[in-house]
Amino acid sequence: MGKSIRTEAVDHLFEAILELKDKEECYLFFEDVCTINELLSLSQRFEVARMLTQNRTYLEIAEQTGASTATISRVNRSLNYGNDGYQLIFSRLEKNQ
Repeated sequence: MGKSIRTEAVDHLFEAILELKDKEECYLFFEDVCTINELLSLSQRFEVARMLTQNRTYLEIAEQTGASTATISRVNRSLNYGNDGYQLIFSRLEKNQ
């Protein structure tokens, strides 16, 4: 069986993230915590998920985000068979617009 994400260290990280108050604080924190490539990869996956929920094609997504078809497929699996984390955030973002 694979590693569990639910560890005390991950709890501490999430508790820290929940203390961030605005986008500027997010930039400050995540630029310290992540490498530029890690942060760009996370944002790329999020953009891929957003575009998949808009029924965009793999080709469109790859062209606009630079994501590989493997990444797009992995994100698509998370959207279809994951824990509904993307849907949770997308529905909240939609309500706040």
